[in-house]
Amino acid sequence: MTRSPFAGIFLLTAFAFAAPAAAQFSEPPQLDKPQAGFYRLKIGKIDVIAVNDGAAIFDVLGVVPNEKKAAAVRMMAKSLVKSPVQASVNAYVIAMGERTILVDAGTGELFGVKLGKLPESLRAAGIQPESITDILVTHIHPDHTGGLVFGGKKTYPNATLHVNKKELDFWTNKSTGEKTPEPNKGFYGQVAGTVGPYVSSGQVETFEGGAQILPGIRSQPAYGHTPGHTYYVLEDGGEKLAFWGDTIHVPEAQFGDPSITVAFDIDQKQAAATRVKAFSDAAENGYFVALGHMSFPGIGRVKKENVGYRWLPIPYVNDAARH
Repeated sequence: MTRSPFAGIFLLTAFAFAAPAAAQFSEPPQLDKPQAGFYRLKIGKIDVIAVNDGAAIFDVLGVVPNEKKAAAVRMMAKSLVKSPVQASVNAYVIAMGERTILVDAGTGELFGVKLGKLPESLRAAGIQPESITDILVTHIHPDHTGGLVFGGKKTYPNATLHVNKKELDFWTNKSTGEKTPEPNKGFYGQVAGTVGPYVSSGQVETFEGGAQILPGIRSQPAYGHTPGHTYYVLEDGGEKLAFWGDTIHVPEAQFGDPSITVAFDIDQKQAAATRVKAFSDAAENGYFVALGHMSFPGIGRVKKENVGYRWLPIPYVNDAARH
């Protein structure tokens, strides 16, 4: 792994999370009090905590290709779901010895007050942002790296960012940014203010392809959604959890038809192929997966059906002894 320079970033004022207007994120909240924002489990002997950044109304059909919209509507109806939906933004903590590792960093201040709750969720789980030692970045979209900075200051001042070299190179290359179509083109403007401070202070380590990132944690290329989109695989005691980042945006449709892509997929064909391969492997081998935009806590297994796949969410467990 190597430390990478931060070059070629340019600023854009354009900003888009979905094809519809950003007003969807200012819809009135459904709740007047916050929910618990964390969920604990173990993989082998390793503590893992799902932490929630919030949720917001999202018109998923607005980002599904036109030729797939009708099929998506039919499959969503089977789950009694209509667009727009409540889209969750999840991150994950791995407690491993002296390391406290965060997988993705949420939205920060980029998407309004219903999101950006990750630091609050961490503190509720007993974790101070300053104690995070490492951040595993699945990809540099603003809903996964926007939370690296709040109020112009690093949220995780003591953390090293681990990111695929292809991913960092893509998002810090001015000529690439100018050629990239929306909605991804608008995302370049956030990189300087979110990832940039960590690069400037030498707190970014890059890797290539499949690599051993930390003891018990390896990277797995999952390209397509972005050029360096990466899974992180945690294994201990014969158990396995794969952090899948943005493999899913429309779960009620994409499990039924993994070929359905979204506008955020930079390489549509490769993104679909990556999802098909990931579903097949997870279903065949029965390990847990964690998703950035699945209903919280976003952890479960994948089961093969006659047509497509089915999501099997992890059961809620609260069996610790009273104190």
